Amino acid sequence: MNRITDIKSDVTKAALIGGAWVDGEKGHFDVLNPHSGKVLHKVGYASAADVDRAVAAARKAQPAWAALSVIERAQIMRKIHQIFLERAEPIARMITAEIGKTITDSREEVFEYSAPSWGKAAEEILRHRGLSFPSTQERTTNKRLVMNHRPLGVVAAITPYNFPTDISSIALAHIAAAGNCVVWKPSEYSAVSCAMLADVFKDAGLPDGVINVVQGKGDTGAALVDHAGVDGVFFTGSTATGRKIAEKCALRPHLLELGGDGPFIILADADIDRAVDGAMNGAFYYSGQVCTSGERFLVHEDVYDEFLTKFRAKAAALKIGDPADEDTQMGPLCNADTLARVKRHVEDARAKGAKIEQFGKEEGLYYPATILTGVTTDMEIMREETFGPVAPIYKLKSAEEAIEIAHLSGLGLIASLWTQDLATAWRVGEALPHGTVNINETSNYWDQLAPFGGTGLSGVGRELSQWFLETFTERKLLVFDLGGNLRYDRRAEGGW
Repeated sequence: MNRITDIKSDVTKAALIGGAWVDGEKGHFDVLNPHSGKVLHKVGYASAADVDRAVAAARKAQPAWAALSVIERAQIMRKIHQIFLERAEPIARMITAEIGKTITDSREEVFEYSAPSWGKAAEEILRHRGLSFPSTQERTTNKRLVMNHRPLGVVAAITPYNFPTDISSIALAHIAAAGNCVVWKPSEYSAVSCAMLADVFKDAGLPDGVINVVQGKGDTGAALVDHAGVDGVFFTGSTATGRKIAEKCALRPHLLELGGDGPFIILADADIDRAVDGAMNGAFYYSGQVCTSGERFLVHEDVYDEFLTKFRAKAAALKIGDPADEDTQMGPLCNADTLARVKRHVEDARAKGAKIEQFGKEEGLYYPATILTGVTTDMEIMREETFGPVAPIYKLKSAEEAIEIAHLSGLGLIASLWTQDLATAWRVGEALPHGTVNINETSNYWDQLAPFGGTGLSGVGRELSQWFLETFTERKLLVFDLGGNLRYDRRAEGGW
């Protein structure tokens, strides 16, 4: 088998429109290998006109797709799941080549998360229930009120590089299962792994035009969000971009999963060995490039020294290197912009008095596992998302102080709380301003059938399972009057 870094792709088309890959109007862009820095492949660049054609194809396909029975749509979702699993290994290797995720983590993404999303979407749409209501406005038994769901129409899906097939599969599968058609703009950093996924659709029997793809950069995504033919938007990415999308979607349904501030709170009664293991995952899984990463480690002063000693030892033992190697635990950062932000945050902390410990060396897009001590709340790294393999460790005096610090950033995706006291866990968990609080579990844990999303600057809405279907369908109420000779009294309460 060839090494991942040797694999080339012949996928160069800019767009999948109406079931056919076509060239784009803006030429090509390069996809680099983060490990070697070399060009992996050139991918076609879709223009606004290409986006327009993709939206038109989706609009044309949508009525017939929505008219299919629920079981027919579910069967296609199940077929995508099956074929995806058959092709999962080469897709995993392409993910590693494109974004530098270790091969073990890439396999986890495709086999455990991405492919099963299609089967889960099939089961969700089969169980997406409506409601019936009693008549409460009149004194009659002649009314029947029934609420069901209808698809929005055409939905734009703009997905990130860090889980290129997982986050996209969750979104695409549920949006399409509900009867919508989609125009998907993958990250430019993971263009080919996403194109490989798109090639599964036709082979699984998905009708042409149900899921269309436009490759490109930010301007391609902006053209898609701005398009008048788009009825709803799904986006996962930065808070800055999410804010712009929200402004464009004031009267359109949208689901935005944005940045996280990852407070990782370790109280005095925590199981420190378990907390250290959780912190290693929270800080260094995929080099910290996860929205649920531990971004700020708030460790009670009573256990600070023990935690730091054990955490430091494990960080020093990390195997950092070529993500293609089976035993590598941490690879490079994906791109230069991410590296620049990480370096800026660390240098700001250094200038404000933090002590920096690094395990490994900086070379190319590789950034070493880094621990910061002596951190203060005025440092950028304590208030903004870093998205890199850096663990700022703050000495905490109380749970109340942890709650106060957790409110500083305005972000609120996932927090991790470590304590063995149930009442403390309950009270602190409720007080934290986060969509999810993982108790005695790393921040990088999520369940694919539970609601996921943030508060404040971390997003709008909830994804996964039935919550996707709630966002990308419209609730529709049908009111029936059965007629006949029944007597009506339109006064619900009387007295007028």
